[in-house]
Amino acid sequence: MTAATETAVISAERAILGEGPLWDPREGVLYWVDIKGRAIHRYTPATGIRRSLPTAEPVGFVALRQAGHELVAGFKSGVVFIDFETGSVTPFARPEPDTPNNRLNDGKAGPDGALWAGTMDDTERSAMGWLYRIAPDRRITRKDGPYIVTNGPAFSPDGRILYHTDTAGRTIYAFDHAEGQLSNKRVFLRFEEGWGHPDGMTTDRDGFLWVAHWGGARVTRFAPDGRVAQAIPVPAAQVTNCTFGDAGLDALYITTAAIGRDAKAEPLAGALFRCEPGVRGLPPNLFAG
Repeated sequence: MTAATETAVISAERAILGEGPLWDPREGVLYWVDIKGRAIHRYTPATGIRRSLPTAEPVGFVALRQAGHELVAGFKSGVVFIDFETGSVTPFARPEPDTPNNRLNDGKAGPDGALWAGTMDDTERSAMGWLYRIAPDRRITRKDGPYIVTNGPAFSPDGRILYHTDTAGRTIYAFDHAEGQLSNKRVFLRFEEGWGHPDGMTTDRDGFLWVAHWGGARVTRFAPDGRVAQAIPVPAAQVTNCTFGDAGLDALYITTAAIGRDAKAEPLAGALFRCEPGVRGLPPNLFAG
């Protein structure tokens, strides 16, 4: 496969805090969110049509369900099911009902059918965030923390490794994962000075980890041993997340944030980008709830 790593702008709208790109192979659409802008966006590559759904609360991520057409969404107050067509919301689970200053940030469905999601202090000052496993039967288990800003998670192709990010600490951790249990926490890599901070991430079919650089204006592909394998520059400093999409899962979609950036100096801050990095990704896991 030939790499074409120059990024193309898919949506130039300046998302305040663009995040959570998710490819839906069943519908052939890409979802992403604007956390601070309180919206879920949807893009259909086949038609070029883009639609948006406002949300009543900040929304950190979306995931797909095995059953039903609703999305799973991480609102500030908890996990909900949301119908993109009608906007109807059904509350599902609240990991931290007694911590009103926290919000859900990043999350994904895991290979075990559960939802793995992190919380964080919305002011980004205190280590009050945790990584949770939210089972299809609504059981909530605190798995790791505390963190100031949680990000990820991502899973290896065989589901045996979970990666999770301490963004403020510039550290990505790896855990052994089996049947919803985590063990053997270790440092996968620490971001060097000048790299910015590790943000959202995804894995490809070869088991390499793709990480967005908040403040680093790029996405980097890291080998399973932590070495740098490839870097893709992005014309926006605050790169927040990435995922593989399109029919062949050979396109990389990249979200960015405009928060705190000057529109004249950085006109593409907050845009959604696409490139073809020369490798293929994995289809998303589905939440069994």
